Amino acid sequence: MPGTTQQDWTTPGAHPVSPGVHRIPLPLPHDGLRAVNVYAVEDGDALTLVDGGWALAESERALEAALAGIGRDVREVRRVLVTHVHRDHYTQAVALRRRVGASVSLGTGERPAVTAILGRSGERLPQQVTLLRRAGAGPVADAVAAHDPGPLDLDDWQPPDTWLDDGTDVALAGRTLRAVATPGHTRGHLVFHDAAAGLLFAGDHVLPHITPSIGFEPLPGRSPLADYMVSLALVRALPDALLLPAHGAVAGPVHERVDALLAHHEERLDATFLALAAGATTAYEVARILTWTRRGRAFDDLDVFNQMLATLETAAHLELLVDRAVVTSTTDDPEGVRRYLTA
Repeated sequence: MPGTTQQDWTTPGAHPVSPGVHRIPLPLPHDGLRAVNVYAVEDGDALTLVDGGWALAESERALEAALAGIGRDVREVRRVLVTHVHRDHYTQAVALRRRVGASVSLGTGERPAVTAILGRSGERLPQQVTLLRRAGAGPVADAVAAHDPGPLDLDDWQPPDTWLDDGTDVALAGRTLRAVATPGHTRGHLVFHDAAAGLLFAGDHVLPHITPSIGFEPLPGRSPLADYMVSLALVRALPDALLLPAHGAVAGPVHERVDALLAHHEERLDATFLALAAGATTAYEVARILTWTRRGRAFDDLDVFNQMLATLETAAHLELLVDRAVVTSTTDDPEGVRRYLTA
């Protein structure tokens, strides 16, 4: 694809990916993902962005410079369509609203998450700490609580102007983007499908080289992996399209990557079941048996944040095995730890 190779996907600037569509990588300092893709879509004499980036000074400067490079100005941004509520997608959209008056749209399913965030006082990850303790991961829960950076800047988490329902058509000059609900990575995640141009603005639902985290959000659903697998099948049933991910290079057909993600999770479900059969009983114990990342790293070699993600994702796999009736669970533990046994 023009301007997008695996080697240079974080290169600053606006990279053309389709007529009227530019990919703009914005920096994610101190984050292993390195950058988040914002897509600038020409909308007559204005611009619509798909995702907004993280509200940071360096991100704001990178967006301004990228738009200037194609002869546009940040003041031309009239609308931001946000795929989900994570900070690297949502918070700069809210900042752009304050600065240039852009309207912000977010999936209806994210309403409970926004309400929860705005209702917080104190630590940023109270729900995750609770879920880690339920998963038997007391040491990780203690470390997360100890490293919590404190209250959020709630100005960056104000509600959107528009809550988008599944199937909503967003009319732009010369194209229509259909909002498709794809819960899993978060409860209210959306992708935006441009059927006529054969494009899928996929957010974090389908990524080209990594598997999206499952269960890391203010209010996870009961079985986020089950939701995710259903959402993948839903996207697989759409006409195939060019994958425009939020992280990584523009990466060929969506269907091919969806098939790989479905296969990956089936393999992880098998490995999770085998860990239970070997004697593990909690999500934490299973997570410590499994390996992580494409490099097959041991759990203890991960930093605290990624140990949290690994534990929560393992819990999601275990709950799906319960749904499939191949595993049973109980919370009889006096500390409320959820334990699992092969059926």
